[in-house]
Amino acid sequence: MRKRLHEIIFEADTPAGKTFDVALLVAILASILVVAMESVDLVRSQYAPLLRALEWFFTILFTIEYIARIYSVRRPKNYIFSFFGVVDLVSILPTYLAILLPGAHGFSVVRALRLLRVFRVFKLAHFLGEAEVLGAALRASLRKITVFLVTVVILVLLLGTLMYTIESPESGFSSIPHSIYWAVVTLTTVGYGDVAPQTPLGKMLASIVMILGYGILAVPTGIVSVELARQTPARVTTRACPSCGNQGHDLDARFCKFCGDPL
Repeated sequence: MRKRLHEIIFEADTPAGKTFDVALLVAILASILVVAMESVDLVRSQYAPLLRALEWFFTILFTIEYIARIYSVRRPKNYIFSFFGVVDLVSILPTYLAILLPGAHGFSVVRALRLLRVFRVFKLAHFLGEAEVLGAALRASLRKITVFLVTVVILVLLLGTLMYTIESPESGFSSIPHSIYWAVVTLTTVGYGDVAPQTPLGKMLASIVMILGYGILAVPTGIVSVELARQTPARVTTRACPSCGNQGHDLDARFCKFCGDPL
């Protein structure tokens, strides 16, 4: 029974599995639509009981599905702490939390992440391969980007403090934290304009920060681009591991690369 349940829930290559996954995607889209409609005052005032009933219906449905996924794998812990395992759990928690924290059910839109399964459902395995490449590039770039972000934080602190020293509180630079906020907005080229320097020296510093911002924005893009160029596209399959439920295995894989169990 567990093997049959795993085949239906995790595999998309069988008629039953594909039917289940398509029905699941439709249910996810419908549940997101319900949450979105509940945020509209006119709709909520007229159909609040119906929307709440539908929200609980989908939550209970997804809860049963989550429990079935845990039951159908040989190593439930590996599935629970996997990416989709965490997403599946987080997608059902807001409705239960709303009992204690009114308004928390709005976070149910996190269910949209579950739509990533569409690549597996419709056998778009080449997209999974590209996702592997992108993930590997981001992991390889992590340390470089971390160093870059630390440098940016230090630069923002210095620029904000310097502008606080140059400008007066009447110009909006009433404190160092507020000046740091201005430095972040200016360096990222967002430019809200709610705080602006008034003195010639302050405007000169602001101009330097604006020009510097264009160069800074290009750095993480270049880091990730280089790592993407180094990666070799992986040929993967939509087959799911019966032990942990993870997918994205190589075409000739005999063992799961996540938990090591036979496929």
